[in-house]
Amino acid sequence: MTRTTPAFDTIIVGAGTAGCLLANRLSADPNRRVLLIEAGGKDDYIWIHVPVGYLYCIGNPRTDWCFMTEPEPGLNGRVLRYPRGKTLGGCSSINGMIYMRGQARDYRQWSEITGEDDWDWDQVLPFFKRHEDHHKGGDDAHAAGGEWRVERQRLRWDILDAWAAAAEQAGLPATTDFNRGDNEGVGYFEVNQKNGWRWNAAKAFLRPAMVRPNLTVWTKTQVARLITTPDDDGLMRCTGVEVVRNGERMQALARQEVVLSAGAVGSPQIMQVSGIGPAGLLARHGIEVRHDLPGVGANLQDHLQIRAVYKVKGTRTLNRLASNLVGKATIGLEYALRRTGPMSMAPSQLGAFTRSSAEKNAANIQFHVQPLSLDAFGEPLHSFDAFTASVCNLNPTSRGTISIRSPNFEDAPLIAPNYLSTEEDRKVAADSLRVTRRICGQKALEKFQPEEWKPGPQYETDEQLAKLAGDIASTIFHPVGTTRMGRADDPDAVLDPHFRVRGMRGLRVVDAGAMPTITSGNTNSPTLMMAEKAAAWILAGV
Repeated sequence: MTRTTPAFDTIIVGAGTAGCLLANRLSADPNRRVLLIEAGGKDDYIWIHVPVGYLYCIGNPRTDWCFMTEPEPGLNGRVLRYPRGKTLGGCSSINGMIYMRGQARDYRQWSEITGEDDWDWDQVLPFFKRHEDHHKGGDDAHAAGGEWRVERQRLRWDILDAWAAAAEQAGLPATTDFNRGDNEGVGYFEVNQKNGWRWNAAKAFLRPAMVRPNLTVWTKTQVARLITTPDDDGLMRCTGVEVVRNGERMQALARQEVVLSAGAVGSPQIMQVSGIGPAGLLARHGIEVRHDLPGVGANLQDHLQIRAVYKVKGTRTLNRLASNLVGKATIGLEYALRRTGPMSMAPSQLGAFTRSSAEKNAANIQFHVQPLSLDAFGEPLHSFDAFTASVCNLNPTSRGTISIRSPNFEDAPLIAPNYLSTEEDRKVAADSLRVTRRICGQKALEKFQPEEWKPGPQYETDEQLAKLAGDIASTIFHPVGTTRMGRADDPDAVLDPHFRVRGMRGLRVVDAGAMPTITSGNTNSPTLMMAEKAAAWILAGV
């Protein structure tokens, strides 16, 4: 028998980046009873909080759903690890900590797609600033005093400084701020850290709110399905959720609405197993169609990074520094005493935004440059000194899908990103490797004698470089778009511009899946901005 709990006003599914902020903002109203549900556990694992601990969180079932993609034709049949946070804080507990808003042009495009001025850059900027605590203080683009701490990184490397100088010689402007609307340039990334510790959404937004008596948080609780009932006019209404908690099936009811914030993978999966999604897919799995919505799980976009590796001489990289016990002990001692050095590192330290070719009218590729190299994420460092200049297409035209593999909510979904499936994406991949070579061939790097190890200088044609990109590229963990917003006359739009599920009542989706197109950079902070706007609309009843 399924037990039913007393009703809440709002139920939030997923205590990740968006869910933590929503729980904070909505429970600030003492008359609103809020339930926050998280499938993972508490964020009390030490490696969540030590910045380099992402190495021990990704691929760890304690903190990661440990998803894998289907074999990808564009990656020459390879299967990729597809990390998604499974703990309080969600992906903000295991991600790269890079603070990046995207470009003003991203939000102009959202405004055009949704038909709403609310999504233009000038309208979203105040919502970025609403929770920001920038190390430089406030100005026209930044704010201080909010919950979301933004700091400089606490390290530097000679090889990275030289790479930045080489990028300037190649025509990129130097910058100290990628977050003013036009991020073209080269400089060190700013990060979501506080005094050398990771600053995740759970610490920033959830912990301060958990003292409120009107906020209930359930961890290690997985949503089995959404509860839906037809209104008198035939429209479906979401009235709550059915969950498995401590081995028991339970129902939690919502007087006002349910907000899905389970991420671009989790939210469409929950909708589909609940009978909300493409009718054909649901019928194949014997699921009753509660609401035929073709766009649920479609429009998957992600940033694919092409990991070019260059051997170097005459300088020390992390490959050598971490190659023995003495070096590792030195790294550990530096972090213990000063919270600096390699243990305070974000996965990527130096960044650059530029154009893959002269025909582009804005920066369309992003570099993540690291003083290390390895065959794949989680594998041992190489035995030689090297740096990696990973480059990704910021605005891919390839589109993938998230779809259930069975009606069982516990089964991982089928993840098919469909990378490099368009001619445009393959051309940008080839051109971006040429940009990498142009930068690495500048005078500023000469003293380190950079030698292209991957993909290899013998590959030069578009066809060769695109194929090699498929051999060495990997996801940078930015899935978006699978429950996208759009206009009322857009048959593939899942949400209206206020995150409400089209053709239903009582259900919103507030996470990166709502993005109509991927932002030009790391996606964590745009997701916070979206949650900030959603909270304001929910509290206002719109």
